[in-house]
Amino acid sequence: MNFFSAPKPASPTRAFPELTAREAEILDLIAQGHTNAKIAARFFLSPKTVGNHISHIFTKLQVADRAHAIIRAREAGLGGKDT
Repeated sequence: MNFFSAPKPASPTRAFPELTAREAEILDLIAQGHTNAKIAARFFLSPKTVGNHISHIFTKLQVADRAHAIIRAREAGLGGKDT
């Protein structure tokens, strides 16, 4: 029996590690063109909570608005196919 295993491959680095997992999910959906209301419904959140997440995303990415956040997300490979 072999008690030693091959080293695990390093997990790919996540785009925007400064974002929480939820913020990254929301950014991806924003980049796909989803509205705050659709995002809220998808995660069973209030639209106000989604707005708060988006404000945190803007602050962490140092962007002024949704359009700039979408540009940054798409440059990082987010916003692909709808999941």
